[in-house]
Amino acid sequence: MLKIINVVGARPNFMKIAPVIDEMRRRAARLKPLLVHTGQHYDEAMSESFFTDLGIPHPDINLEVGSASHAEQTARIMIAFEQVLLDERPDWVVVVGDVNSTMAATLVAAKMAIRVAHIEAGLRSRDQQMPEEINRLVTDALADLLLTPSRDADKNLQREGIAPHKIRFVGNVMIDTLFRSLERAKQSTVLARFKARPGEFAAMTMHRPSNVDDRATLAGIVEAMAAIQERLPIIFPVHPRTRARLEEFGLMERVRQMQGLTLAEPLGYLDFLQLYSNSRLVLTDSGGIQEETTALGIPCLTLRRNTERPVTVSLGTNRIVGNDPEVIRREAFAELDHPSPRGRVPELWDGHAAVRIVDAIEEASRS
Repeated sequence: MLKIINVVGARPNFMKIAPVIDEMRRRAARLKPLLVHTGQHYDEAMSESFFTDLGIPHPDINLEVGSASHAEQTARIMIAFEQVLLDERPDWVVVVGDVNSTMAATLVAAKMAIRVAHIEAGLRSRDQQMPEEINRLVTDALADLLLTPSRDADKNLQREGIAPHKIRFVGNVMIDTLFRSLERAKQSTVLARFKARPGEFAAMTMHRPSNVDDRATLAGIVEAMAAIQERLPIIFPVHPRTRARLEEFGLMERVRQMQGLTLAEPLGYLDFLQLYSNSRLVLTDSGGIQEETTALGIPCLTLRRNTERPVTVSLGTNRIVGNDPEVIRREAFAELDHPSPRGRVPELWDGHAAVRIVDAIEEASRS
C-alpha cells in the first residue's frame, strides 16, 4: 500500500487538494492518504462550514507554523515537516500550488529521498519579484512528478530541462472543485443580500501588495472603480489587507462616497462563487479566479502586469490590464460596450483532473 502525504498551506490549497484526496480514498485498497496542513495562513473563514460545504477533509496533522517573514516561515515549516516525514515514512509527498509550504515541504522530502509530486507544476509569470514564482521554480526543479494544468506549462518545464518522463499533463484540478460546487452555490442567498440581479453588476477582489501597498497605485485603482461603478455597480468583498490600506491611506471616505460600489466582508467560497458566476464582469488580482472565470465564460480583467496562467488569456476570457487606472477604465468600458466572445475552455479543464492525478502517481510508483 502506498502512503501519500498531501501538503496544504493556505485556504485555496484545500480546494485544490480536496478532489485528489477524495479520489485517493476511493482507492483505499491501494492508497493511504494523509493530509498535512502547515498552518501557513491562519484563516478564520476556515470554520466547520468551510469543510462541510465543500466536502473538504479535515487535516490529519496541523503544524500551526503561523505567519512570519518568508525565510522564517519556510524554516519553521521545514523543521516541523521533517519530523512528520520521520514519523510517517511516506512513499510520496504531494504538494500543490506555489505557497511557501509547497517549496518547504518539497525541499525536506527531496533531501530525505522521498518522492514529490507537484500539482499545478509548470506555471510561470516570468516575474521573480513575486515570491510565488521562486516557490514554483524551486519546487519544479526538485519534484519527481510534475502534474501540469495546461500545455503551456509542459513547454515551460521542457525549456527548463525537466526530463519528459517526469511531466504529466493532467488538467486543472481547481475546475474539479468548481464544477462540483456549482449546484451547492446556487443555494446561497448572496445575490438577495446585495440586491444584485444576474448580469447587472461587476464582482471585484484585490489584495496583492503591488496593488494595495502603495498609496498612489491604490488611489489610481480607486479612481478607476469610481468611473466603472457609474456605469455598472460593483460588489467588492474587501480583503483585510486592502481594507487596512484604504484606511491607512485616507482613501476609505472616497470609496464610501461611491453610490454604485458595495463594500462587503470577505465571502466564503460558495457565496463568492454564486456572486461572480452571476456577474457581468470580474475585476481581480487573484490567480485562481482567472481560471474559474475562463471555465465559466465570464469576462475577467486581471489587475496585474503578468499572469502565470496565460492560457486564460490566449483561450479564455481573461485580459491582463495591470494597475494603470486609465487602462482599467478603458478595458472595462470596452467590455461593456462590445462584449467579448465567450472564449474556449482549455483542454482537460473538465472536472476529472483528480482521477488523472492519482492515476499518474500510481503509474509512477510502478516505475
